[in-house]
Amino acid sequence: MKKCFVFVMVLMSFFAMTSCKAIKKFLETDLSDEDYIVGQLYADEYVQETPVTFRNNSSGRSGAGTGSAGSSMGIELNDKDNRKLYAAIDSWYGTPYQYGGCTKSGVDCSCFVGKIFKAVYGVTLHRTANDIQQDMYKTVGRNALREGDVVFFTNSNGKVSHVGIYLKDDLFVHSSTSNGVTVSSLENNYWKKHFYKGGRHKSVTTNYN
Repeated sequence: MKKCFVFVMVLMSFFAMTSCKAIKKFLETDLSDEDYIVGQLYADEYVQETPVTFRNNSSGRSGAGTGSAGSSMGIELNDKDNRKLYAAIDSWYGTPYQYGGCTKSGVDCSCFVGKIFKAVYGVTLHRTANDIQQDMYKTVGRNALREGDVVFFTNSNGKVSHVGIYLKDDLFVHSSTSNGVTVSSLENNYWKKHFYKGGRHKSVTTNYN
């Protein structure tokens, strides 16, 4: 009886925090899948945002001598930027968001961060946004963020529900529910409001101080 009561409370919380579109999608799923229901409570909220646009270089390249790294994002690179990081991100750029997804057919935020860390730094991270905090050796404030730091965001319930990777100039890359793998700005109203903290992994090095 107690388990049923808890399950009903979870359902009530889920419906209270979701849109009609999300409820319709939810009702089309297997309602016996408790893991799915609980997981949705911690999934990042749907954020409709306009993708960040960048000044196009006349040469069509992302900075002098950078090759194709960062080309899909349009970010102009310099000598301090980690080209391997940008190349790895470039290979995922535009991949659609999929809750629980971990392939280039669809990927969620935590898997995307994990795939990039494994490819660039040889590091295996925890699977969920909340648990990735355990992999960080140092907490970093917004003003101290540097390339390769993980940025954590909370949802309306105050739970860590979304992660991305900080690049530079207030920009971070992540798998967004609305745009898939994309670059967003920490100055965006939603991300500014829900920014929780930055985390630094001991294996990540950068030319930025």
